[in-house]
Amino acid sequence: MRSTSTTSTPTAIQLGTAETETILQRFTRANVTLPTYRALHQLGKATPTSFLCDYLTLIELRREIHEDLNIVENWNSVNGFIRYGHHSDITTNNQDDQEIAALTLHLLQAALVYVNTLVIQQILDDTSRQAPTPLSYRHINPYGTFNLDPNTRLTLAT
Repeated sequence: MRSTSTTSTPTAIQLGTAETETILQRFTRANVTLPTYRALHQLGKATPTSFLCDYLTLIELRREIHEDLNIVENWNSVNGFIRYGHHSDITTNNQDDQEIAALTLHLLQAALVYVNTLVIQQILDDTSRQAPTPLSYRHINPYGTFNLDPNTRLTLAT
């Protein structure tokens, strides 16, 4: 988008010719009398209110949110477990190091899910069908030594 000085802010928004920074600069507390500012402010109040009404009346929405929160909490718990030495924080400001830390975390998560999936397959073949998750870590020792032999494969049930 390109900024234009010949059109008003509402027109520039409608035409898509205003840059985001320009629009936001015009919507400061000093410009509360602008109709566009007041409209966006009211819309900002209405959107959470509408969601809250849906949340309170729709049990399916509450269940979905609760299930999603459980997934996110489990995900964060696993991240904290994998990065136990750093309290789950990426402790550098170097962008390359941050990227390596994030990619390493994703690689370890993928490996954990893969191994756990194989374990779950074996468990399901042997026992009843409960609700296991491939993103568990209670059986992993983060303080020990892991001897990995790339020439040996995990046994898969046939």
